[in-house]
Amino acid sequence: MNAIQCRGLTKAYKDFTLEDITFDLPAGTILGLVGENGAGKSTTLKLLMDAIPRDGGQITVLGTDNQSPDFIRTKEDIGVVLDEACFPEVITPKELGKVMGYAYQNWDQAQYEGYLSRFRLPLDKKFKDFSKGMKMKLAIAVALSHRAKLLLLDEATSGLDPMVRDEILDVFNDFTRNEENTVVFSSHIVSDLEKICDYIAFLHHGKLVLFEEKDRLLEEYAILKGTAQQLEELDPDAVAGKKVTPYGAQALVRRSLIPAGFVTEHTNLEDIILFLAQEGGSDR
Repeated sequence: MNAIQCRGLTKAYKDFTLEDITFDLPAGTILGLVGENGAGKSTTLKLLMDAIPRDGGQITVLGTDNQSPDFIRTKEDIGVVLDEACFPEVITPKELGKVMGYAYQNWDQAQYEGYLSRFRLPLDKKFKDFSKGMKMKLAIAVALSHRAKLLLLDEATSGLDPMVRDEILDVFNDFTRNEENTVVFSSHIVSDLEKICDYIAFLHHGKLVLFEEKDRLLEEYAILKGTAQQLEELDPDAVAGKKVTPYGAQALVRRSLIPAGFVTEHTNLEDIILFLAQEGGSDR
């Protein structure tokens, strides 16, 4: 079963267009949504929740058309965490749990208290006195405590220190051990995505450059270093992106199309994204 299906999703603004976004995300997986500022990541997440009107396309979330009346009930199964947690400044985690019990039919107070304990969050401290990391942990605790089946996370680890980020990533991994649970995780921190994601969606200037299994990407691509002339001799289909400097040249290449005799190096997700972004140019 697919947790999300997008077909031809389009949204136009005065100076930007999210264009023809199409993908299927299987349930029980983690999708990393990556791209530069203004690439369309936040717009895509808002469209998935039907928080803004679209100009074209169809979206199915957890088996429900997100513009149908039934989607109101489906939203109970979706947890959303933005880059800034927005709760009343004077509320405490203890008080917030009581409020959320009225907001969600499936609110699980015991699970919420378990996350507060796991995250070492003080029950009676006011939200305004929390650090950024504590605020984000509280938002995640809320998102995970109403038996959500889908988490939509917009830069949820941005600005956090590495130890806090690792702690939160572990929580997302635990969440998807249930094969019904799915995560869509937008982040500028590509190393975080490489640690936990099953799929990668790369948005560039409003277009979906790739949607692929992470492991397949890492198997398919490699880095090749040499001279500019050596790169010119390669099959153009083998070269996904290249960088030429006075000191030499390197290219992101498809392993299967590289002739014998060329030595390639292992690449990582960040290199793949950077090379593909350069190759995509600036056609916005």
